[in-house]
Order: sequence, then structure tokens, then C-alpha cells
Amino acid sequence: MILNESSMDMSLTTEEEQAVQQFISVVNELRLVQNVGPLSWSTAVKFMMARKFDITRALKLYEAHEIIRRKEGLIRFDPNCDPLKSELDTGKFTILPTRDSQGAALAVFSASRHNPISSSHNSTLQGLVYQLDVALESFQTQRCGVVFIYNMSDSKYSTFDYEIHQKMLTLLKGGYPARLKKVLIVTAPFWFKAPFKILQLFAPEKLRDRVYMVSIPQLSHHVPSNCLPEDLGGTLKIDHSTWLRHCLKSMANRSGDLFDLVSAPTSPTANGLLCRGRSSETEDSHHSSVHEKQNSEDREKEVEVIKEVSLTVKEPVPSCSPLRESPTSSSSDGSLHNELSGGQTMDEFIQYLKRKGRKGLHEEYAEIKAKGTCDGTFEASRLKANQAKNRYSDVLCYDHSCVKLSCTDTEQGDYINANFVDGYCQRNTFISTQGPLPKTFTDFWRMIWEYKVGVIVMTTHTIERCRAKCGQYWPKDEECSEEFGSFVVHNEGVEDLTDYKMTYLNVTDSKTNQSRRIYHMQFLSWPDYGVPRSALAMLGFRDKVRDKQRDHIENLGDKYSGHPGGPPIVVHCSAGIGRTGTFITLDVSICRLESTGLIDVRKTVEKIRSQRAHSIQMPDQYVFCHLALIEYALSRGLLQDAELAGFNNAESDSE
Repeated sequence: MILNESSMDMSLTTEEEQAVQQFISVVNELRLVQNVGPLSWSTAVKFMMARKFDITRALKLYEAHEIIRRKEGLIRFDPNCDPLKSELDTGKFTILPTRDSQGAALAVFSASRHNPISSSHNSTLQGLVYQLDVALESFQTQRCGVVFIYNMSDSKYSTFDYEIHQKMLTLLKGGYPARLKKVLIVTAPFWFKAPFKILQLFAPEKLRDRVYMVSIPQLSHHVPSNCLPEDLGGTLKIDHSTWLRHCLKSMANRSGDLFDLVSAPTSPTANGLLCRGRSSETEDSHHSSVHEKQNSEDREKEVEVIKEVSLTVKEPVPSCSPLRESPTSSSSDGSLHNELSGGQTMDEFIQYLKRKGRKGLHEEYAEIKAKGTCDGTFEASRLKANQAKNRYSDVLCYDHSCVKLSCTDTEQGDYINANFVDGYCQRNTFISTQGPLPKTFTDFWRMIWEYKVGVIVMTTHTIERCRAKCGQYWPKDEECSEEFGSFVVHNEGVEDLTDYKMTYLNVTDSKTNQSRRIYHMQFLSWPDYGVPRSALAMLGFRDKVRDKQRDHIENLGDKYSGHPGGPPIVVHCSAGIGRTGTFITLDVSICRLESTGLIDVRKTVEKIRSQRAHSIQMPDQYVFCHLALIEYALSRGLLQDAELAGFNNAESDSE
């Protein structure tokens, strides 16, 4: 029998039924707008059960669930056709016909059976979700949750697919209507253990407490031996084909509203309805507004710093600059980040982090932030003619590093909210800028053209949390063109990759009829006011950026005679300081580490902030840079192990 129901009570209390009804009312209002059928009672119960009948948390789960299903294509499964049929037949993922001692369902993923060459991420995730959907038809599974057994026995580094495992964990921890009771990682090889310790630091505390790394004998401490298959030290004989037949029969008898939840990509998100669904039912309903208020208060404090610096500023007469070659043609001697900058070895760096802990790094960031902007002025940014070109009134450009445009149009002027930022042993490696506004689209493309930029790094979505973060300054659809002043931008093609989107653009100056290829690289896994879910994903993206910069230099050929590192790379988020500063910090630090074996994150951040004010906006972004560098060192063999036990709980050495 598949997942036997116990004699436990399958009914809901009156309070639980009322909560489910409220949840359905909010969700169905959204689904009506999206032209999707109403949510069934049974499916609503799954979301509510997964969040212990907390309406606010269940609505958040519903929204996350819809987003991840749309992103990963987890809809309208056909288990009778490939590639899903072949994926299911591998038996790499299955639901056992037994339960643990508390009644939780047992799901097993066998890493050794996964071949990333023959299985796509989409088909692997579809196989997992298809079977979990069936398991969740059981009321007992909804009540007692799921134990996820990640079997690494006989797995090999050559076939290990980090991204698919990260996607599975992301799905289970916050994007799927099931209670994840435990994650049991069985017989993890040495090459997995070191990076796993670092990955744990990025996981939410509640999830970290549920993850266990165990041997096969230790597995019986979590799950009774008679409930485990033979290859995991138990006595159970697995009949995966019988389970698949049960899945097929179960899905055929269902309306399918769980795996057809996803609305069209152009439909509104659930954010607006989440706000209405919260009302005053729980204390958590105020969490989002409190977070927004705190962000606002932090920004107001930074505004005061800028005001103090600018009290005696007089408005200068606007100047016009002649058309220039990229300033990177100068030698590398003037870079703020050079070989003589010093730093720590990897061993010293790890010991430093163990002493500091997360709390100590937060305090260190506070010290950096407290220095303010007393070494620079913002005269050009504060000119009345330029104020409308700033996305945020409190994010201004230092005059000494401000990017200037050629003054071909006296009405447009030479100002753009952008600063040159040095890279490792190269001046003006980057241009840090804000997300372009519709009124600055033409200025943005003037800057791209005049400084021979070939790579644009975008670390934000155009819309986040129902707010405009950046304008759509490039043609979004393939084979479409848009005009920005004298520049015609044509979209030649789009690649949708795991964590980022690559758009190939062709930019033509209609005045000269010259054209250039531009690589637009948009990283999609980076939340506003936060850090990426995966440091390795960010590091892999950074490597691709560097690859495309090399392609751009090759494309320029004899037309470029500047620094071997190439023209500036444009990096922007919304304000051009938080995620932008984090990306640049990582690039500079990695280049220094590769060249000298040394790291100094604090000095790197301080120097970047001296060229683009307020770069790295949040303490967690500062912490992320440190942890990401350890992951980089582990992935490149520069470090064999990194023991950071107690990092999240370590006391600051300043106390």
C-alpha cells in the first residue's frame, strides 16, 4: 500500500476551516484577475497546513510557489511523454511507502543516479514535484510533513550538479506547500563537506536546524530501519514502478489545480492581495511595513550626511566635455587597488572571520558606514538642471569620479548619475550607475557608446515588490528595435539561463552608421536589500561577465588601444550602490586573490565607497562578500577546508 493513512483525525477545527476560507477568498480574487479557475478547498488546505494555518505566511508561500513554478516551468506535467517519463523511470527520486515514527512521509533523492548531461533541470524538478504532489494528497503528509533523504552514496564530483540541488532546496524550503521536517544528507563525500559548511551559513536559521549530515548507520537514529530501503541500511524492498502507477492513477482523478496554478507572466503578482489579506489578524502582518520603515529611516540618515557635506555648495556653471576615448587607456599605476595594497592570506582570513563572527562583521560595516562622505562633494548632482536625472534624491555622484558625457546637445548636458570605479590594477574598470530612468535612456546609451562599453551588468529586476526599480531601457523582445536619440538598439537574441538572462544587443549610431555588439547580462537571483541565495551562482555569473568582456575586447580589435582589461564594464542595480557595490567588491577581491593570494575586504569596500558613495548598502551584503570569497577559494582549490563553526553565533571581538 502506498503511504498508508493512519487513524488520525482528518478533519479541521472550526478555526482552521475559517482560516482556510479567508485564504481562499484572497487567492481567488487574484486568480480571477489572472483569468485562472478558482482554487480548490483541498489545495488551499495544503498551503494552510504547510504554514500552520497562519494566513499571512500561507499567502507568502502561495506567491513564492507560483513564482518558482513559472520560473522553472513546473506546470502541466505529462508523465507518459519524454523527457518526464524517462526522468521518472530513473528512480533517482521516489516516495517510500513508509513513514518515520512521527508520521512524516519519506522522500529519497539518489544523487548517483542523476546525470546532468542527460537530465535537464526542468525535467528533474518536474519529476520531483509530480511525485510530491501525489504524496501531498495524503492528509497525514500534510499534517506531519516530509523528511527529505538526500542519498550521496557512490556520487561523483564529475556528475555533481550543484545548481539542481540548490534549486530543490530552494523549492522545498519556501516555495512548495509541504512542511519540510528534516533534510538528511547521507554519506556525503569529502569534496561536498567543505562547501556544505559554507552553504549552511546562507540558509535561514530554522532550515539550518533541520539539516543533518549522517552516515548510513546514523540514518536509523532519524528513521526506523524497517522504513528504509536496503541500500540505506534498512530492510524495505522498493518497488518504484508500483509507486509510479499509483501516481498516474492519482493524477488522472484530480482536477490538477495545484500544478496549473501558474498564471501568465504578464499577470500581476500576489503582492497587492497579500497586503489586503493580512489586515490586523497577526503581529506578523506589520513585518513588511516595519522593514520598509527601517529602510526609509536608514536612507534618511544618509541624506542628513549628504546635506551636512553640501551646506556650503554653490551651483557651478555647467561645463561641456569633448568626446573622449575611454579613460582606461591610462596605466594601471593609478588604481586604488594595486599589488601593494596588502591583505590577509586565506588561512588568516578564515581565522579573522572565526574571531569576528557575523555580529563582528556587522559592527565593522557600521564603522565603515559611519565615516560618511566627508571626503567628496556632489555639486554636479545637486544642480537644478540635473536633479531630475537622479533616481533617488539621496544617491548622488562624487564630482571627482563622476562620468561625463560629450556635450553634443546643450539641453541634455554632460551629467549622468554614474561614477568611475577602479578595479584591481586597472583604473576606471567599472562604471557604477543607477537603473536608468525613461528620461535618461538616451544619456545612458550615449555613455555606453562614448566609453566603448561592451558589457552591461544588471543586478535588479525592473519591478520588485511592486515598485519600479529600473526602466526598460533596452528592447525586451527578440528581433525588436528601439531608438534612443541617435542610437538604434536591436535585440538579436535572448538566453534564459538558471540565474541570469543574457541578451545580445546590436547598437548603431545613426549619425555614423557604425555598430557594436553589447552583452546585456541581468542577474535574476538577487533580492532587493538582500544577498543572493547562492554565492556559487553569483560567482559563476561573475565569471561569465569576465568571459564576455574578453569577447568584447576581441570584437573591438584594432579600434581599441587602451588597457588590456578593456573599456569600463557598466554595473547597475536600482540606486547603483548596494548590489552594484557588492558585485564590484567581489570582482576586485577575486582578482587580487588570484594574483597575490591575499584578501582585504574592508579596505576594498572603503576604496570603492570613496569613488561611488554608499557602495554596499546593507551589512548582510558586506558579510556575503566574505563568505562568497571562501566559496570561491574552495571551488578553485585554493582552500581545502573551511571550518567556521559558530560563525553565526560568535561574539564580536570588540565586546
